[in-house]
Amino acid sequence: RDNRLNMIHEGTHGIQAMDLLGRKVLMEEGKGLKLLAARMQATIGRVSPDWQAEARQLQDALQQVGAATQAAWQGAQPAEALANAVPYLQAFGHTVMAWIWLDVVQSAQGDAPAAVGRRAAARYFFRYELPKIGAWLQVVSTRDPTCADVPEDAF
Repeated sequence: RDNRLNMIHEGTHGIQAMDLLGRKVLMEEGKGLKLLAARMQATIGRVSPDWQAEARQLQDALQQVGAATQAAWQGAQPAEALANAVPYLQAFGHTVMAWIWLDVVQSAQGDAPAAVGRRAAARYFFRYELPKIGAWLQVVSTRDPTCADVPEDAF
């Protein structure tokens, strides 16, 4: 059962990635992406002093995603731009999750165990997970052909 579910999950993951990079971030000249970025900027602008470092990390991540989005499509054929859609989705998702964590911790005040746990989880995410986006976006930005160049019969 698990092996069957893994194949289904992996297939839809790639489809969702191609839909995000190939359609959603480009729709209406990037209007949706700009709206999301504006909401992230609003959160960044109201964080407490204790979370300024994480706010800067989110700002940097948002800039990296924007630059990678432009680089992926700059003069590229769709096949070239979409060859690394999965790492783009991963980086995009991590950026959104960083934004959500930054928003969550603004209301996680005090010494209650739930608040302490939320703050610890957020700091973990910013220190261990968000830094991964650099590697993912590197292959997106350079339109690295490594995966696309493998012939189908090599599998």
